[in-house]
Amino acid sequence: MPADARARIIEAALNLLATEGPDAVSTRAVSSKAGVQPPTIYRLFGDKDGLLDAITVQGYADYLEAKTAQPPAEDPLEDLRRGWDQHLEFGLANPALYRLMLARPTPSPAWEKALEILASRVSRVASAGRLRVPEPLAAALLHAAGSGATLSLISTPPESRDLTVSVAAREAVIAAISTDRPVFRTPGPAAAATALRAVLPQVTGLSGAEKALMGEWLDRITD
Repeated sequence: MPADARARIIEAALNLLATEGPDAVSTRAVSSKAGVQPPTIYRLFGDKDGLLDAITVQGYADYLEAKTAQPPAEDPLEDLRRGWDQHLEFGLANPALYRLMLARPTPSPAWEKALEILASRVSRVASAGRLRVPEPLAAALLHAAGSGATLSLISTPPESRDLTVSVAAREAVIAAISTDRPVFRTPGPAAAATALRAVLPQVTGLSGAEKALMGEWLDRITD
């Protein structure tokens, strides 16, 4: 069955990637390990790039499964810390796959979903009035710093890795984007606009166009 063959091919490719590295993921090696003929790979995936895209989709799906397994923490900042640590753990456990994920030119739907989860966690911080920067900037900083720390530790020999580097980077970013107490208690329009922007999607008394216009105004204030 095509679905069964597709699953076996992806599993074989992931196994080769994990055990022998990206150069080992050739159509010939994958077809041999999966027990199919090479034309099957071309028929199901188009070419090697299509197969690599399928690998990253599966990798992102595994990442999302781990990322969403636990219920949200009561403290939204703890959610950010938990997400950062899950990101690092996944990267260290799957270094070749992690590098391949970041190297693909087009984000997969699963990766976009992961970014949506990050954005929702940042939004919880903003809704609590504890975000000191605009939400897109906070999410971008967390993503860039988390990916950078993970890649740096992947490149470090296991016996020389110092995981406190990741903890220090995590806390530095969280300190830069958040506060210990709600920012809307501090006078100033930017803090109030940040908190209001976070809950704008929940407002029911405005039309879609009115929400979009208000969102633009609030973004200008926070900037």
